[in-house]
Amino acid sequence: MYSSDVGDAIAFLLGLPDSDFDALTAPDTAPLINVGVGEDVTIREVAELVKAAVGWEGNLVFDTTKPDGTPRKLLDVTRLRNLGWKAKTSLGAGLQATYEDFLRLHAA
Repeated sequence: MYSSDVGDAIAFLLGLPDSDFDALTAPDTAPLINVGVGEDVTIREVAELVKAAVGWEGNLVFDTTKPDGTPRKLLDVTRLRNLGWKAKTSLGAGLQATYEDFLRLHAA
């Protein structure tokens, strides 16, 4: 998830009317609000996105006999979406922007 979307989600939650925020944090409610994009991605998909962002033209090789960590890396963002918030930056766009910023800051 792109950093500006995280900040936007926090600002959105802080800007909720008190009654809405109080309902989210009521004693009988789990006080957790997941912030995410609501889309699951595989290790392969992330690797392909990074490859595209940096312009690498090599071949990716995966050992499919090895697990890739937790089977799912998806947060349930239903509560936040029901309040009207959604991330604006795709993973690919965020990776591209991050790489471009890195190049700008560390250009020789």
